[in-house]
Formats: sequence, structure tokens, C-alpha cells
Amino acid sequence: MNKAMLTVGLILLAIVAFFLINTVQNYSTGGDLDYYLLKETTEAAMVDSIDESYYHDSGQLRVDKERFVESFVRRFADTIDQNKNYKINFYDLNETPPKVSVKVSSSDSATFKDIDITTSLNAVLENNFKTDIIATDLLRKRAITVQNK
Repeated sequence: MNKAMLTVGLILLAIVAFFLINTVQNYSTGGDLDYYLLKETTEAAMVDSIDESYYHDSGQLRVDKERFVESFVRRFADTIDQNKNYKINFYDLNETPPKVSVKVSSSDSATFKDIDITTSLNAVLENNFKTDIIATDLLRKRAITVQNK
């Protein structure tokens, strides 16, 4: 009887240890996965929501808020893990210059409800392709006057 109870105790201890290791691993890797998911989704949604007519007219980037939120939620919903519960908060949406602050909280539906993994991201979209015409002309004029002296 003594060896049988010891065997049952070891099996129960192994099950509890397996459950704890699985839970800790899920929370430790979940934060990294949520960060990269949030980063890639935000970048793609910002590029999708660029107002092209405003860019061609003024040479500055501008993001449409409604298109950004729609694209972000659609892309995020396509790539999430179905075993987690997500809560998305948009804190700062600037159209010009394009800046977005997003916070995503995720909790595993199979484990504790009070433990959430929170990931925040601040993204700014920059443009290095188009030059400022006025500043370029001023620099050219200044360079010409310096060479003439």
C-alpha cells in the first residue's frame, strides 16, 4: 500500500509540475509574440492608411484615422491566437505627423483570469523620400553665393 500511494503521489506531482511549467512558458513567450504581432500589424496598418492624395499635393505623410483602425483590427483579428482573449486600446492617433499609440492586453482563456500580458507600442511613420523644395532652393542659393565670393 505504501509504494502504491508513493506512485500516485509522484504522478500527481508530475501533473502539477507539467501544468505549472506549461503556464509559465505560455506567459513568458506570449509577451514576445504579442509584441511582434502588434509591431507588424501597426506598421502594415499605417502604410495601408496613408492618404495618397494629400501626400502628392503637399509631400507630407498623413494617416487617415478611420482607415488605420479598420485595417489594424482586420489584420490583428486575422493573425491572433484563438486561445487568448485580447483587448485593444488606441491612445493617440495623430494624422499629421503620423503617430499611433496602441496598447494590447491579452489573457489566456485556459488559465488565470487576473493575469494579463500588456504590450504598448508608439509608432511614428517617417518619410525620407521627398525633399522640402523651399529648403532645397535656399541651400542651393546659399551654395551659389558662397562659390561666387
